[in-house]
Amino acid sequence: MRNPWLEPAAYRRRLSLAVLAGTLLLNSCTPPPLSVLQGIHQRGQLTIVTLNRPTTYYLGAHGPEGYEYRLAAAFAAKLGVQLVILQARNATVMREILAEGSADLAAAQITSSNAWKRAGLATVPYQRIPQLVVQRRGKPRPTNIAGLKGARLVVRADSPQLQLLHDMRGGGAPYLSWTELPREQADPLDWVSSGDADFAIMDANEYEYAQHLFPDVIVSFTLPDPRPVEWMVGRDALDLRDVANTFLTEAASSGLLARLEHDSEQRAHGFQYEQARRYQDDLAARLPALRSWFEEAASTSGLDWRLLAAVGYQESKWDAAAKSGDGAAGVMMLTADTAESVGVQDRNDPRQNILGGAAYLAQVVDMIPERIAEPDRTWLALAAYNVGYGHLEDARILTQSHGKNPDLWADVSQYLPLLADEQWYSQAKRGYARGWEPVKFVEEVRGFLAVLEWFGNSTTTTALADPASSAAPPLKKPLQ
Repeated sequence: MRNPWLEPAAYRRRLSLAVLAGTLLLNSCTPPPLSVLQGIHQRGQLTIVTLNRPTTYYLGAHGPEGYEYRLAAAFAAKLGVQLVILQARNATVMREILAEGSADLAAAQITSSNAWKRAGLATVPYQRIPQLVVQRRGKPRPTNIAGLKGARLVVRADSPQLQLLHDMRGGGAPYLSWTELPREQADPLDWVSSGDADFAIMDANEYEYAQHLFPDVIVSFTLPDPRPVEWMVGRDALDLRDVANTFLTEAASSGLLARLEHDSEQRAHGFQYEQARRYQDDLAARLPALRSWFEEAASTSGLDWRLLAAVGYQESKWDAAAKSGDGAAGVMMLTADTAESVGVQDRNDPRQNILGGAAYLAQVVDMIPERIAEPDRTWLALAAYNVGYGHLEDARILTQSHGKNPDLWADVSQYLPLLADEQWYSQAKRGYARGWEPVKFVEEVRGFLAVLEWFGNSTTTTALADPASSAAPPLKKPLQ
């Protein structure tokens, strides 16, 4: 046998080139690994990890809600894929899920810290949230950081506010001290409300939602610098980060981010102090005795129990003995005619009353044209429940005659009050109506419902949203 190592150098070079060519040909048959973005398109899914909070993601009466959910759903739609949501217990678990590659993106009002930078890459900021110092109502109010010296200050552990405190202490306020609260242990607002702490620092948007349950907590002052909010992607997801940056930049210029913030502010509808105080008390004292009947009514009517509970609270403050001057009675304030129409024999029986009210509301919902998407379908149905379907139709006709959309509650609510003005009700088929009342009714029910959604909803670990459809899940699909 010929030994190539004993052959001339030229022969050995030719042999080496042949081996190299064969190796390159073999390697060319193995496709390169997919990038993160290519993998998303191949799976047809964008997986995000988030937290169950009113400012991020929660299950509402009409399906998934929350600023981060809606923004991520728009991003998934832009990519042409489904959105898959993983719900983490806390920020530490979120980082672990992102770092191990089980999620493509983390979205939960994140400000990148050293811990986050070890887990992934940050996108461009898409929000800047004011930071509030809050305190109990009736106490002296400081106006700057110096007023926190020697105070009992609480902050959530592993939060952007904790990092902010460290930065302030190192930047000219060494006198600051605080207690860190694990998220599972207690809400800083609870500590302030109960008097166990003097102050807490929190996001302005989180305060807007939480003040419904803590009406005794008010804002002391706003810190100078709002915090930036970013998405995080995996450390090897440069292509996904670039696409996300483009999307977020376009969302800012197109007005999408502004619309989402406006919608969130509307969802965080504020109550007057006395109203919020009473609602907080009634959530604890009255709702537990009625909840099983609201849930039973939900199963028979197809409506969400929280929606029914919110209507019941607006009608009677969950008082089974409530009565009105026009003869309505019970938790959902049924008139004798309405009770008879839905088969209620005893309006003083709270179970019958709730079941009857739910049946009647379901009938009204069915009268709303099917083309109208949620949540407008529900808001219009609530207005009809309050003022009558005929008057609602008059308002929708009036809305359309003014060049507005009769299928949008935001437009119809502007024209309902005109039914109390002779100039307009004289032209309406059903004549005069106290049109401001259904507008107020819907506004109040939405506020009560929102609190029940944010703080009383049962959650799941995974949810799917189909970007091919902009419609929310149907109203009559019960939440499991």
